[in-house]
Amino acid sequence: MIINIKYGKEGVQRIEVPDRNYIGTFYPKDVVCGDPDETICESVDSPIGHHSLSKFLEGGKDIVFIVNDGTRPTPTARVLDALSKKMDLRKARYLVATGTHRGMTPEEYGFVFGRHYESLKDRIIVHDAKMSECISLGMSKNGTPMEVNRIAVEADRLVIITSVEPHYFAGYTGGRKSFLPGVASFRTIEANHRLAMKNEAQSLILKGNPVHEDMMDALEVVKDKAIFSIQMVLDRHQHIYRVASGSLNPAFDRAVEWANEVFSVPIPEKADVVISVAPYPMDVDLYQSQKALDNGKWALKDGGRIIVISKCREGIGHATFLTQLSSSRDPKQVLENLGREYRLGYHKAAKMAEIAIWADICAVTDLDPEIIRAANITPFPTAADAVADALGKNPDAKVIVLMDGSVTIPRIE
Repeated sequence: MIINIKYGKEGVQRIEVPDRNYIGTFYPKDVVCGDPDETICESVDSPIGHHSLSKFLEGGKDIVFIVNDGTRPTPTARVLDALSKKMDLRKARYLVATGTHRGMTPEEYGFVFGRHYESLKDRIIVHDAKMSECISLGMSKNGTPMEVNRIAVEADRLVIITSVEPHYFAGYTGGRKSFLPGVASFRTIEANHRLAMKNEAQSLILKGNPVHEDMMDALEVVKDKAIFSIQMVLDRHQHIYRVASGSLNPAFDRAVEWANEVFSVPIPEKADVVISVAPYPMDVDLYQSQKALDNGKWALKDGGRIIVISKCREGIGHATFLTQLSSSRDPKQVLENLGREYRLGYHKAAKMAEIAIWADICAVTDLDPEIIRAANITPFPTAADAVADALGKNPDAKVIVLMDGSVTIPRIE
C-alpha cells in the first residue's frame, strides 16, 4: 500500500506499507456539508437562547468579537463573509484569542480575516497574556485566579467565533475556551493548564475534567453578560459541517455532539505502529504537534511505536516543555521532576513522558535531530525511513495511519 502524507502546507511524504501489515488509514469521518454561507446564516438567524444575531446586537455600543488566532483551523473569514451581509463589520472590534501563543503573522491575518482584513485592521486587537490589561473575576473552585482581558469583560455585546473539536486535556476546544485561556492572563493560563497534569484531563471528557471546570467557573462569574457564540464543527477537509449559534454553553453542548460524529473514529484493532500526522496549520511547532501524539496513543498497543509527522514550521514552541523532556533519559524520572513544581508547558512534557514509559516515540520534522533525540524521541529524516525501521525491527507489525492526528480520536469498535 502506497500512502501519501501531507507535510507542511504544500509538501508530501510517501510511505509504503505491505498489505499484510496494513490495518488502514483513518480520518475524521466523511460527512455531508452544505453551502457554508447558508449554514452560517441559518444558524445565526435561529440561534439557541436568542432571537437572532441581529436582535442581539441591537443597542450595542461596544461590540467585541473574540476570534481564534491563525494556528487554529477555524474559518473565521467565512463567518465574516456571511455576517457582512447582515451588519457593518466596522461597528465591532476584534479581539484575537491567542492564549499564550505568539502574535499573528501577516499570512495568519489573511487567513483569519480574509478579504476583510484591510478594512478591519485598525479594529483588531491581539491579546497578549503578559501585557494586555486583565480584570480579576475572583478565584475558581480549583484555586485558579480568573483574570480576563478588560476588553472582553467590559464589552456590552460579546460575540465569540470558534470551532469545536476534541482537545487532549480540555476535552474539546470551543465555547468557554475562547474566554479562558483564549483572552486570559498568563498567570491564569498557567494555573489552569497545571490541572492538565491530572488523569481526568483527557480528550472527549468534560464531566470531572478539572481544566473544563475551571473554564466554566470563569463563565459563571460573567453569566449575566450578553454573549452570543458562533461555534463551528468542521469536516476533515476543514469545510463547515454544522454551526451552533446562540447562548454559549447550550451551543457548545450541541457542537460537541456534532464533533463526536466527525472526530470519534472507530478502528478494528490497536496497532503495533501508529503514524499520526499533525497537518497544516497544526504543524506550527512541536508544542502544538504534541496533540497528534496524544491522540495517536489511543490506537497503539502497549510496547508499540508511534511516529509523529509534523513539519514544525516555527521550531519547538514553548522551550520550557522541551527542557523538561530532556532532563533525563528515563521518562519516569522526567515525570518525577515535573511533579516537583509547575510552569506553563510542563503538562505537555508530562503527557509525552507518560507515553514514552510504555511506547517508543519517533518523529519526522524539520527540527534539529539532536534536539529531538535529547527529548527521548527518535528522529527520522523521512516518514519512509521511520516506517522502514519499524518494520525492520518487527516484520509482523500492524500499522495504522491517522492522517489528521491532531483532532482524530481513534476508538476500538
